[in-house]
Amino acid sequence: MIKKLILLCALSMPLAACADDVAPFSGEISAQALLNDYDKFSEYYTTFTPTSKDIALMQKLKGKELVVLFGTWCHDSHREVPKLIKLLEQSKVELASVNYVAVGYNKRDDAGIAEAHDLKYTPTFIVKQNGKELVRVIEKPTGSLAEDLTQGL
Repeated sequence: MIKKLILLCALSMPLAACADDVAPFSGEISAQALLNDYDKFSEYYTTFTPTSKDIALMQKLKGKELVVLFGTWCHDSHREVPKLIKLLEQSKVELASVNYVAVGYNKRDDAGIAEAHDLKYTPTFIVKQNGKELVRVIEKPTGSLAEDLTQGL
């Protein structure tokens, strides 16, 4: 029995080594694909209930562009990105655009979107209008996500 356990451990070591070599997803992704393909995002989405105040605040984003830079591997992203998705859905705010861009551990993506936005921490939410940055929320909002995204708008 011990020999079988040792053999099993020895055979599984290459598999464990290979798992470390797998890079996280990097690139643009839809909100629906993110929720469908990544359990942590789906779990946080399901458990989050926005307040009516936060849903109303999201209307301040009407006509704005939103860039969401995050990591599929990042615990702050697991928590905050699903909140944004649900806020956008429930508020039905009409944005000019919304781009969800996943980055690797190095906080970069192949298209250079993260680098162009000087990404340092994940997640980072950037509200823009006509290409000009208006608001940046980094990692954790100081109030609610809706409050921070609409501050000063």
